[in-house]
Amino acid sequence: TRARTERAHSFRWTFVGLEAFVALGAWSGVWQLWTGTFAPPVSALEPLGLSDWRLPAVWLLLSVALPATVCLLAAWERMPWTPTAVLVMAVLLVIEVTVQIPFVGPSLLQAVMGGIGVLLGALAWVARRRGDWAR
Repeated sequence: TRARTERAHSFRWTFVGLEAFVALGAWSGVWQLWTGTFAPPVSALEPLGLSDWRLPAVWLLLSVALPATVCLLAAWERMPWTPTAVLVMAVLLVIEVTVQIPFVGPSLLQAVMGGIGVLLGALAWVARRRGDWAR
């Protein structure tokens, strides 16, 4: 039955919802950085020898936007590897937020996204331990 299927996929709708939120935010961030719209001052990148935000946009695309999108689709489709993918994406998200702080300073958005990363990582860990996605 449908209820049994949902119970067999711990945190599925939480993964779908949070990964959609993260993916949407990351894709928006990629666009903003790539176009320079609502981007931090380029002077923040001078220590790295960069003159625009395009390389950080690609980094955000590869480290968060694409992984979150893959996790969203995996959870939606009930792929058995979803908890592992969510765990990897959560680690990548926390790394991304941590790497930002020295360049643009701390912000509420980083705290929210870091918190979501920790929450997703914890839930993915529990889902992996339960093993109910493998069924």
